[in-house]
Parts: sequence; structure tokens; C-alpha cells
Amino acid sequence: MSGIKILAENRKARFNYEILDSYEAGIALVGTEVKSVRAGKISFADSYADIFNREVFLIGLRISPYDHGNIFNHEPDRKKKLLLHKEEIHKMKRSIDEKGLTLVPLKFYLKKGLVKVEIGVCKGKKLHDKRESIKEKDQKRDTDREMKGRG
Repeated sequence: MSGIKILAENRKARFNYEILDSYEAGIALVGTEVKSVRAGKISFADSYADIFNREVFLIGLRISPYDHGNIFNHEPDRKKKLLLHKEEIHKMKRSIDEKGLTLVPLKFYLKKGLVKVEIGVCKGKKLHDKRESIKEKDQKRDTDREMKGRG
């Protein structure tokens, strides 16, 4: 994983959703958006991806306007196109249609100087699943604490 710099990670998605599959996608950005993303001015708490006309778009992603931008600054809340292979898009479309799953952005990172997004095919967790996740995390923390204390 050398050459990869994580810009933002959606930790809430891992808590709210069960991630079944994930894909790496490029994202079509305009000039000042790239500079804002590199500066970490990105918010994707309630964002999701959807498929229109065999193309995948990221909706609800907010990239704040670049501080030093001028009249060519971008619109913060526009739909961003994701760059994926046709086969990947078909596979996503099938799983979304058949099983009622959701496409959620998991993290944004730089790979070889390009902005990439990891998209997860996710299934929403119920309240009792979330409680189970919290319980497992607490148990793991307790066992790690015990093991550290013995060492």
C-alpha cells in the first residue's frame, strides 16, 4: 500500500452498514475540486452512489470551494461521476437491483497522484446488529488490555 495517502475515511459507514464488496473508482473532478480534496475539505457523511444510464454518480458529496479559487471555482454540491469498468458497473447494478443494497463511499485517497474513492456495496444494519458491533468492539478492547497488562 505504498504510494497511497488517505485523505478522508467514512468510519460511520462501517458502523451503519455491513460491507459486502468494495471497488476502487476514479472520480471526475474539475481543477479547483482537486485542490480542495488534497487540502482535506471534503464531507461525505450522508453521501451515496447511484447508477444512471450505465454511469455511476456520487450524490451528497460536498467538496468545499477552494480558498484561493476565483471565478472558476466549482459548485460544492454537484454530482460527481465515478470512473469504473463496464463489468464493475453491471455487477453493482445487479446486486443493487436484486438484493436492495446501497453504494456508499468508504474512503478517499491519493494513489500515484490521482484522487480515488473506495465504494462499498453495503447492506444496512439493524439496531440489534449495531449493538452487537459495539459489544464485540468492547470485548476486543478488554482482551487487548488484559494481554497488554500480562506482557
